[in-house]
Amino acid sequence: MMDGFLDLSLEIGFMCVVLSVVMAFVRLIKGPSLQDRVVALDFMTVAIVAFCGLAAVRYGTAAFLDVALVLALVGFLATVALARFAERNTVRNRKETSDE
Repeated sequence: MMDGFLDLSLEIGFMCVVLSVVMAFVRLIKGPSLQDRVVALDFMTVAIVAFCGLAAVRYGTAAFLDVALVLALVGFLATVALARFAERNTVRNRKETSDE
């Protein structure tokens, strides 16, 4: 009985994660601002980390957890870099508009 429940829970979890990645991808494409795209990309990274966690439970392989950890670290660094880029871009745009 418990294995059936675990399998069903994992399948529902996989479907929810895939659906959230698709919705975040739509937001990534549509935008409209750079900040929206950064948040969507960060959310996609978190969802893929969750997918790796579900796969580790499903297949009983700890290698998926290693992949999830590396992906989480790379995603964090990418988010910080994109946030710094967006901040610099905003400051530069303010300076150009104040000069005019």
